[in-house]
Amino acid sequence: MFYLIGLGLFDEKDITVRGLEIVKNATRVYLESYTSILMVDKERLEAFYGRKVILADRDMVETASDEILSHASTSDVALLVVGDPFGATTHHDILLRARALNIPTDVVHNASIMNAIGACGLQLYSFGQAVSIPFWTDTWKPDSWLGRIQENVGLGLHTLVLLDIKVKEQSEEDLARGRKIFQPPRYMTPAVALSQILSALAHRIHTLVLALSRVGTPTQSIRAGTLAQLATLPEDAFGPPLHSLVIVGSRVHPMEIEFASKWAIDGDWLHVARDVYAVEIESE
Repeated sequence: MFYLIGLGLFDEKDITVRGLEIVKNATRVYLESYTSILMVDKERLEAFYGRKVILADRDMVETASDEILSHASTSDVALLVVGDPFGATTHHDILLRARALNIPTDVVHNASIMNAIGACGLQLYSFGQAVSIPFWTDTWKPDSWLGRIQENVGLGLHTLVLLDIKVKEQSEEDLARGRKIFQPPRYMTPAVALSQILSALAHRIHTLVLALSRVGTPTQSIRAGTLAQLATLPEDAFGPPLHSLVIVGSRVHPMEIEFASKWAIDGDWLHVARDVYAVEIESE
């Protein structure tokens, strides 16, 4: 059996009881290590699980999945995924490969940013399409995410914005020369993401935005303000990764505004909600 097991958002103890039982009995245990990260290292997982954990990078998962799936038809193999297994299309792909090989599969779900984002006070059923924003370079500034944000804005829906993660990436020169030299990990900060969004949506500086850091951990942090306000904050104002943003839609409910006002950096949160979003604020 090939198992995809979600690990949740924080540490080694966020795994479900069923997931832990499978891990303890599996022949091999892999940890997918590039679509997201846990707040603890592999050694803590191994100590808690009582099992060796093999790191599976992008190359292994996407181009050498046969190694992971080998003998999975006759023994139990587990691939651990930060958050929920279906938070990235990569994991759908490896399931399809397993099925093509007639390997039985099973999925153990867990919390992910897709549902834990509700911690900011906005209702999950009022979110539209989630988008991912990649790092821009001097020569490459993709903006396909912009159209999805604009679609959500047109429908009055909130937008979850996932920020780029660069793990085990090669420079353009090393890639061109075929050199297996990897750059240090990089995690997009809200400051960088807000700057890119503001450059594309400069006419919407009064849009309400929330910046969330380390959701689901004891050091979770949330900042709320307008797009223009949050874009002026220094990078250290948001703390260490991982980060995400929420762009507030026009159909926002007064209760959502009230709940999120706890993290507002100043009174403009309520003023903009009232004057721009036409939210009926009972008291300020």
